[in-house]
Amino acid sequence: MVLAPLVVLVPILAATLLAAASPFAQRGAGLVAVAAALGAAVLTALVLGSSGERGVTWFSGWHPRGGAAIGIDFAPGRIGAGLALFVAVLAVVALIAASRLITVKSLAFDALVLIFVAAMLGFAYSGDLFNLFVFFELMSVTAYVLVGYEVGQRVSLEGSLTFAITNSVGSFLLLFGIGLLYGSSGALNLAQIGRALEHGPVDTAVVVAFALIASGLLVKAAVVPFHLWTADAYAVAPTPVCILLAGAFSELGLFGLFRIYWTAFHGVLGPDDDALRVVLVTAGCLTGVLGAVMCALQHHLKRMLAFATIAQVGLFLLGLALLTADGVAGAAVWVVGDGLVKAALFVIVAIVQHRYDRVTEGALHGRARGLWPLGLLFALGALTIASLPPTGSFLGRSLVEDAALKEPGYAWVPALMALVTALVAGTLLRAGARVFAGWGAPAGDDPLATDDDDETEDERGAPPRSRFILWALATVLLAAAVGWGVVPGLIEAAGRAAGEFTGTQAYAAAVLDGAHRAIAVPELKSPSATGYLYAAASVAGALAVAGAGLAGVGGRMPRGVIAARERLRGLHNGHPTDYVAWLAAGAAVLCGCLALVLQ
Repeated sequence: MVLAPLVVLVPILAATLLAAASPFAQRGAGLVAVAAALGAAVLTALVLGSSGERGVTWFSGWHPRGGAAIGIDFAPGRIGAGLALFVAVLAVVALIAASRLITVKSLAFDALVLIFVAAMLGFAYSGDLFNLFVFFELMSVTAYVLVGYEVGQRVSLEGSLTFAITNSVGSFLLLFGIGLLYGSSGALNLAQIGRALEHGPVDTAVVVAFALIASGLLVKAAVVPFHLWTADAYAVAPTPVCILLAGAFSELGLFGLFRIYWTAFHGVLGPDDDALRVVLVTAGCLTGVLGAVMCALQHHLKRMLAFATIAQVGLFLLGLALLTADGVAGAAVWVVGDGLVKAALFVIVAIVQHRYDRVTEGALHGRARGLWPLGLLFALGALTIASLPPTGSFLGRSLVEDAALKEPGYAWVPALMALVTALVAGTLLRAGARVFAGWGAPAGDDPLATDDDDETEDERGAPPRSRFILWALATVLLAAAVGWGVVPGLIEAAGRAAGEFTGTQAYAAAVLDGAHRAIAVPELKSPSATGYLYAAASVAGALAVAGAGLAGVGGRMPRGVIAARERLRGLHNGHPTDYVAWLAAGAAVLCGCLALVLQ
């Protein structure tokens, strides 16, 4: 597995070259950055191809002695390697989009994107808890800078500052949790932590450590109530940055949490899986429902997609929170399909913003009629989020539904997922119909959007016609999202990857002993008639929601509902102090709930 370190090293070296050359040259930056991202994608594909052997890389040859890790390792496994490949592919898309969208750009922008990508790749590969935190921080700091790249605008700086403050608090929580875990286990290697805790008691230190680590990573994942920074950051971030944030950034937070759970905590917390499942499923439900409702209240297209991302993260959390290999397999397939769709939708919004210098439904009402083929792509993306068969989103969701139906007491999960996806997809269809067809009454004012949100520095001065490459990117991404659901052997591959991901003992044996143990591979099936019925319900619900929105049904809601809507909007007020207060309250509630159910 000598290739694994190169996955991180290649983009870092390219970023260093670009940063060093930035005072002297500007031409060729895009080509160098895209070439580096392509190189990283090829390397991640090679690592994924060899990850079936449970490859472990020990830096400087510091191998374990007597079951004790004395060095730092990369141990991605199939899930981590697959996620890294997806991040690298999105990086290629983002950098190509940047070459067409960012008109006020220096070599430093491409260098920052490459560092951001390298940190995400290292996060996906790391088998050491503190090393994982280092990549977590590198990923966060570069994201703060990229979100606030347009330093000439106040809204960009405010969005970046909000992002930085809330995620820095999350980093502190994660670091405190790592400290407590190190004190309890005497180790930082994930496999060694798992062995150290496996036969120990479920004491307060272990529970609080898990709660703090979970809180820190759930901030990154944008899970309620840690999600408040998300829309403010997405609304002002350049579109190429949004592609990476929406496609993989939040999903990495979920990956990190459940990777740590299965490798380090499952041995000690496994007997209380039922209680832990209730807490995590509740968090997933709240996130999915609140994200969908807030999505429906938006008229700013980037904010709308931000809340759509939050809603989908909640559904991914539902699948992972079942704490079964079946749920992990479904969530893994769904994450890729959904990430491709969201990347395509952000590119489509960028094309419209690029041409009309506006990004709200009201300002764009009917103006994009001439881009009706783009409107069809937008509608296809919305229906894909509603799990239109045979897309990758449909396949992933059906696997999660089957996993939920196998667990006693969770038969209601598929219905909830259908409701959330219908509301999100219907909102996007409503927006597309207004922007690309001029249907329905013009949208009202969005109290969370400002005039500065419409026109951004990276689009200002751009050519009036959208570039062919952006149309091609959107088309290819949507085609990939559809084709992902019919890839031969995908279900079997996802099952093997999930079995490996949840195989705590096999992971520890491979990392600490260099031994290979058999893993339990879940038996997954193709979507059943039930899956198609839930998908049909989602699509029908999306069409109904879109029709209701175009007919202006929301304006005739009872006063109590309108008051509740305004209170929800008021929670997302852009004030970092309020966001930190909610974050602290969420961490306290999570700690309290876990302390009650796990001891």
